[in-house]
Amino acid sequence: MLMHVTAQTFTHTLTVYLKDSNAYGNTYFARYFEWQGICREKWFFECISRDMLQKEGVFITKHAEQDYLQETFPFQEISCELNVYNVKKCSFWLEFRFSVDGKPVSVGRQQIVFACHDRKIKALPPAVIELIQRYVK
Repeated sequence: MLMHVTAQTFTHTLTVYLKDSNAYGNTYFARYFEWQGICREKWFFECISRDMLQKEGVFITKHAEQDYLQETFPFQEISCELNVYNVKKCSFWLEFRFSVDGKPVSVGRQQIVFACHDRKIKALPPAVIELIQRYVK
């Protein structure tokens, strides 16, 4: 009998503050890249490895992008949902979906590569791939 495993989605909530906005009150686009990093690090820490696999190697962001769909403003709560796709032996992609009150405001992606401390690409540990696979959507 085949069992269907439902993908998990990691969610982190952020608040937009005045420091995150310009004179017109809309959020700086660069903040979304910063928030990608915050969400990614929290996901690694809480769901993959509390020590970020520092003994085995390093995670390198090979590619990052962000598509903006709607403006956001100070004091709005932004929900960031993270899922994984295209998991390979040494790399995987993260997708970040930002929303306010359930309405999409931005979508971003990052390609993450695992490497030795000397920055030579290496295979992700099998146990880590298994943890990452839980978030494939």
